[in-house]
This record gives sequence, C-alpha cells and structure tokens, in this order.
Amino acid sequence: MPTYTAPTKDIQFVLHDVLGISRQDVPGYADLDRDFTGAILETVGQLASEVIAPLNMVGDRQGCRLENGVVRTPDGFRAAFDQLRDGGWTALDAPEAYGGQGLPYITYTMVGEILSAANMAFNMYYGLTHGAASAIAVHGTEAQKALWLPKMYGCQWTGTMNLTEPHAGTDLGLMRTRAEPQADGTYRITGQKIFISAGDHDMAENIVHLVLAKIPGGPDGTRGISLFIVPKFVVKADGTLGARNGVSVGKLEEKMGIHGNSTCVMNYDGATGYLLGETHKGMRAMFTMMNEARLGVGLQGYAQADVAYQNALAYAVDRLQGRDVTGARNPGGPADPLIVHPDIRRNLMDQKSFVEGARAFTFWSAMLIDRAQEGGDKAADGLVSLLTPVVKGFLTDKGFENATAAQQIYGGHGYIEEWGMSQFARDARIAMIYEGANGVQALDLVGRKLATDGGRNVMAFFEIVKTFVRENAEDEPFRTGFLDPLKAASKDLQEAATFFMQEGMKNPNAALSGSYDFMHLFGHVCLGLMWARMAKAADAALEQDGADRDFLAAKIATGRYYMARQLPATAMHLARIKTGADTIMALDSTAF
Repeated sequence: MPTYTAPTKDIQFVLHDVLGISRQDVPGYADLDRDFTGAILETVGQLASEVIAPLNMVGDRQGCRLENGVVRTPDGFRAAFDQLRDGGWTALDAPEAYGGQGLPYITYTMVGEILSAANMAFNMYYGLTHGAASAIAVHGTEAQKALWLPKMYGCQWTGTMNLTEPHAGTDLGLMRTRAEPQADGTYRITGQKIFISAGDHDMAENIVHLVLAKIPGGPDGTRGISLFIVPKFVVKADGTLGARNGVSVGKLEEKMGIHGNSTCVMNYDGATGYLLGETHKGMRAMFTMMNEARLGVGLQGYAQADVAYQNALAYAVDRLQGRDVTGARNPGGPADPLIVHPDIRRNLMDQKSFVEGARAFTFWSAMLIDRAQEGGDKAADGLVSLLTPVVKGFLTDKGFENATAAQQIYGGHGYIEEWGMSQFARDARIAMIYEGANGVQALDLVGRKLATDGGRNVMAFFEIVKTFVRENAEDEPFRTGFLDPLKAASKDLQEAATFFMQEGMKNPNAALSGSYDFMHLFGHVCLGLMWARMAKAADAALEQDGADRDFLAAKIATGRYYMARQLPATAMHLARIKTGADTIMALDSTAF
C-alpha cells in the first residue's frame, strides 16, 4: 500500500527562506514564525499520514453508494471527517466571528496540500465547503452570514457549487434551471445539475448547495443568471434543521477516479432557495468560489504528483534491477537499485523539480491573495487574477504528467492496482477537467486576462522578473545557471504576448490557436522564477550556522536541473504560437 509523509521541511523552506512570510507586511503574517507553522505542519502531517492517507485506497476500491436517497461514504471516511472537524482544521482561516481561527489564507493552502496529497477525494468534501462559505462571506447579507457560516466553516454543514447541466457545460448561458420568486422573498428552484462533487453524503448534518439559476424575465445568457443558497434541509430562523427540502440525488456517477468523493446528479423540484447577492449577478458571486476552487485544483495537481513521487522514489531505492554501467553499486547483491540508472534519475528529477517549483508558485499565489484580501492590495489582486488560469491549467497538466511518470518507475507493477500508483494517475486526471477544463483556462488567460487593465498585470509580472535579474546580476555563477535561462524564457513569454497583440486583432484565431502553448510557456517562466528564488534563498541559508547543507545543496542542484532541462521548453511553445492558426484551421470540419 502506498504511504505519504508530509514534506514539512520543504514547506517550511518555501514559507520562511523563500517567501519570508513572518517579515511580510501582510496582516496576520507577523505571527507566522517558523515554530508556529512548524507546529501546524507537524500535527496535520501526522493526521494525514496516520488517518487520512490509509483511507485513500479504501475510498478508491469501495467508492460511494446511494441507499434510499442518501449517499454512503467509504468505510472510515466519517470517523476521519469527525477528526478533521474536531481538530479545527476546517476553520483554520475562517473569521473568528464565525468560529474560525482567523489565520491567513496561506495557512489553509499549506494544510490543503498535505490533505490533498494524503487523500484527494476525501479532502474535496472540506475544500468545496470552504469555497461555498467564502462566496457567502463575500456576497451574503449579515443575516445570511450569521445563519450559514458558523456551521459551514465548522463543517457541521458542508457545501457544494451547482453550475453544470446535462445540455450545458462551460456555456452557462444555456442553463434551464429556474428560480420562481415567492411572496415571502424566497425562490422555488426547479431543474437538474450534474457533476456535483460532494452533492450528498453521510458525514454532515446538512448540505448547503449554491445553485445557479435564472429568474423568469431576466436578461438572456449569463447576464440573467442568479445564485441561490439551497440547503438539503430547510434551516429555521433559530438555526435548527427543519423539513427536507425539494432537492434529491438522481444518481451517482461512475468515474475514472476520485471514487471516494460522491459525484452526483442533483434534482431540484421546487426546492426553497435564498438569493445570494444581487439578482442577475450570480456569475460574479459564483466566481468568488470558482477562483478559489481553481487555485485549489492547481494545488491538487502537484499534490498528487508529490505523493506519487514519494512512492516512486522509495521504489527506485529498494528495487534491484540491472547493474550501473560505470560499475556495480551493490556488489554483494544480485543487482543494483533502480536509482543508479540515468533514465530513472531523469524521471525522478523531472518529478522532484516540478513538485518543488509548483509548491513555491502556489504558495506565492496564496500570499498574493492574502495581500489582496487582507491588505487591500489591488496590484496583488490583479496579478493573482492573471496567474489563476496558469496555476490551474499548467499545474494540473504537469501534475498528471508527473503522476504517470512516477507510475512508469514501477514498470509492470505500476499497472497493477495493489501498488496504488494507478490511483494517483486516475485521481490527478480529473484536475485537468473540472473547475473549468484546461483549454478554457488557456482561453481565459489569452482572451481576457492578458488585456485586463490595459495589460498592466502582465507587465507587472515582467517587471518582477526583470527586477530580480537586475538585483542579482553581479553573482556570476548564479547568473549563468539561473538568471540567463530565466531571462531567455521571459523574453519568449514577452514575444508571445506581443504576437497576440499584433495578430489577434487581425485574426482572433491566431491568438486562440496559441493559447494552450502560451499557458504552458507562462507556467514554465513562473516555475523558473520560483527556482531562481529558491536557489538564491538556499545559497543564503548555507551561510547560516547549523545549516542543513545536504538539503540546501539538493535545492540548488534541483533548480539547476529545471533551468537546464525544463525551462528551454519555452522556445518550443513560442515556435508553435508563432505558426498562428493556419495549420490548426486548415482542415474543413468535414475532413476530420
């Protein structure tokens, strides 16, 4: 059975040596010293490795089942969820006014990585609730927040988001779910939603659905969509549960992965709903939840790659196969361990350099969210909005790629279910699809985010890279191994953005045809920037008394690998982008 160990030393390195969180001028960060975050990571790491991770394979094999209208979760899930809830982990960054601990969002992110890596399907029940609560916290009335948030942050009640319908995926303007106004100010919600993660289960007293629907007489398309709070059980004014609402599970979907999470078809038959936010402004409110969810899904991508890497590394160290071509490394045994072979090393270095770079990128994005939300920093808000589709799209594409690379280390055993590597690949695959398929993320990046605020946000990113390069230009070894590759990659990104500006107005297909490559190009530059920062931080830490020299030297060596072996992919992506749309659109639709 696979195992998982929380990478606390790596997380601490990013938090304190790279980001220097306790020195940042972000509200709440001054309290996040190394001892404080270390205590959090140690405790949640123990819960993850001893309680939650052992249920990962259980959830995959048993799945969920629908019995008499109620979804039953796999064995052990309910008891583990009780431990998660009772330990206060679900309310870590929730406002103290609603029963939370009031810690910054970055603490939710570091804990979320550990829980997602330990058991992605299990963690989704809590993660979706956090997103639904965030939407209510931002767009709800004071009465709504007082009624719903304490129980949701504490996960006595869990939450979902209901967007997709059978005939309408990304094109939400086609939705048919209706919300009929009632005399008492409520709405009767009627329609069907599909692909609803955690749509029903037996681990909470109530489930609070956030449902997109159209009020009759509203504008056409997405401009006529409103958002509603629709609970499984109607909640009385005093907060106690009343009658069962008109919402039910039509079926459970049979899926490729995340079997431990209940993916439901939800039927709304005149269910009582409560308007959240303004009428016909539902997309604005829902995007509060979706943007948080997209960052969380990017985290899922690299978290699955991390747990897969941990197990692949252990296998490569233990498995004896063949001899080192330069001489036997295990002369007393029948063969040398897999890890001596160069192609195994390449595979493991690909995984290690991605996971550690992705972690730094995600944590930096979380810090930008804290700057925006807690500090009112509009520049940080604009930058993280630009980076969100990159976090979601690039990290999940590469997360799946690296999960399958870890599976490859096992040879034939990687294809056998008892080793568990197949599950990591299957679970990682959904992250490329849900919360907006990655092709949509790329279109959003190129079609909307680049031009937002007159291109100010992407120019701010370029300036961050330029400033870092300029400030470290006198360090010759660092310049050769890190700054020169970063400069070259950043130039590729700028040239691609310029191409879109020049060609996009004349032929929009020329820009959109290159959007997926641009998302990956951007992702590589972001990880290149993170690795340059990490290498600089590791070099500085080597000068300190008691430094863990082996750990820090490994950071620098891994960074050099990424800059030499992965970052040059930006040139390939640029070359593809510059071919425009001609080859992509050459065939008539009937010629495929």
